[in-house]
Amino acid sequence: MEEQVIDRQTDSENAPAVARQASAVQADLQRQRQALELQRERILDERTSNPHRRAALNAALADIEERLDTIS
Repeated sequence: MEEQVIDRQTDSENAPAVARQASAVQADLQRQRQALELQRERILDERTSNPHRRAALNAALADIEERLDTIS
């Protein structure tokens, strides 16, 4: 019985820390998502007639899209 009380106290003491950690992880993922979306917008706004540059932009865009899919 005493062990159960101690376990409950430990769980209740750790709950706020776990919630803060989960919230921090969510905030970090949101920042990463926003940064990737900004990069995607910059790439989409860039215009070039150079085929090598266009290929590099398309590759970068594909990478960003893949990373966004992974985060979501």
